[in-house]
Amino acid sequence: MIELDSLSYSYGGDALLRGISLQLAPGSFHFLTGPSGSGKTTLMKLCYGALQPTGGTVTVFGQPLEEMNRDDIAWLRRRVGVVHQEAHFLDHMTLVENIALPLMVSGRDLSAEARNLKELMAWVGLGARSRAYPPELSGGERQRAALARALIMSPEVILADEPTGNVDWEMSQRLLALLVELNRMGKTVLIATHDLALIRAAKSRVQARVLRIAGGTLQYAGADL
Repeated sequence: MIELDSLSYSYGGDALLRGISLQLAPGSFHFLTGPSGSGKTTLMKLCYGALQPTGGTVTVFGQPLEEMNRDDIAWLRRRVGVVHQEAHFLDHMTLVENIALPLMVSGRDLSAEARNLKELMAWVGLGARSRAYPPELSGGERQRAALARALIMSPEVILADEPTGNVDWEMSQRLLALLVELNRMGKTVLIATHDLALIRAAKSRVQARVLRIAGGTLQYAGADL
């Protein structure tokens, strides 16, 4: 599904990542950990084409990233949902409009998607907040909205970058439960986090592989949790 082969990435002449090989198989669940600045966000961006590697190859859904044109990248972005570390929204648009934005950009018929959109917002617990504006949302509501927006195109892979970094423990557990449920539905999930307590809390919920970036290389911190 997503495969990295001897991947490297340099920034400003210095190698941030080197010799990284990883395969995200269909239906798998991974945690990616490591200290701040170790390259977790960079690795995620390399997985969906937001950055190009300086060495090695990235293959996504059987196609090398370096061979993809603009249309191919647009197709890729529909199949890979990304939850960014900082959830940015358009403040002049309602929550439901923000979540539906990827549908609008792709030219989808919003009226035909209305039922799915309503069900998705209810699933993340935001059904009653559809007409709220982003400045009115709590941190937990913003993160759940970011997850809903990443899911609106029904992607096969979910990449979540520190999705619980700005919320309390109770909300982090709720977000984890949603991501675990997505995995049970067959989605491939990769969560970047520095929160080891969150990884330990997942032990009884999901079989996951824990990956750690240290010194620019990728280490397997353990097999199944």
